[in-house]
Amino acid sequence: MKNIRKRKIIILVVLLILIMVSWVIWGNLSIETNHLTVTSKDLPEAFDNFSIAHISDLHNAEYGKNNEKLIDILKAESPNIIVITGDLIDSNHTNIEVAISFAQQAVKIAPCYFVTGNHEAWVGSQYEELRTSLENAGVTVLQDEAIELNYGDECIQLIGLNDPDFSERDSFLSESILETKLSQVNISNGFTILLSHRPEYFNVYQNKNIDLVLSGHAHGGQFRLPFLGGVIAPNQGFFPKYDAGIYTENGTTMIVSRGIGNSIIPVRINNRPEIVIIELNCG
Repeated sequence: MKNIRKRKIIILVVLLILIMVSWVIWGNLSIETNHLTVTSKDLPEAFDNFSIAHISDLHNAEYGKNNEKLIDILKAESPNIIVITGDLIDSNHTNIEVAISFAQQAVKIAPCYFVTGNHEAWVGSQYEELRTSLENAGVTVLQDEAIELNYGDECIQLIGLNDPDFSERDSFLSESILETKLSQVNISNGFTILLSHRPEYFNVYQNKNIDLVLSGHAHGGQFRLPFLGGVIAPNQGFFPKYDAGIYTENGTTMIVSRGIGNSIIPVRINNRPEIVIIELNCG
């Protein structure tokens, strides 16, 4: 009897381990599409139902040959624009060809806009090769600047910031660097969207009266616990405040993507890679 009971326990433990391993593998290889709506009375009527596909932290990941899974999702969503908020490449295993292949396909779906993350800052001179290749592919690379997005007879402002690590890799200076960058941009009185890799500086974006901020960097906290959220994020430490999803404070809304790839920590738990689809609505 004891041997039978022992075998049953061993079988149960093995089954549980197999289920857990399968769950983790599935959670790292399947892409989730999350739809969010942002409503603002300042949004011009022409931009009502305007759709933005938000991609972040690809880190040279490939989902299917030539990232066909990502591209198929974007095609099905048919967004008005695609924004990429940094870490398209990974400084630990940089592969510019993977990044450019994705960009070349994405621009055929919708106009693409890119801002850098810390990994672009960390690859040194290789970044110039990436930037040039992205621009040649038709991607608009925003480097501490603002442009107008025209739709119908109206426009909104799109602002893009370089990651602060391009200026100084000391994290204690990052907030003041971003604050200075935004102060030097001529921010309009109309509806504004900011692309900035770092969600941890939400207070800086609020102080500049930005309407919508799109960020990444936190990787969803890497491991997500029920009811508690993410466990650890770069520059935020354990149980980060801004790990994933939508936040609204003082009239500014920030959407933080969980991202698609991994970097230093190669595995996600309860934290599927995601593409965020944002729909803008008039108030």
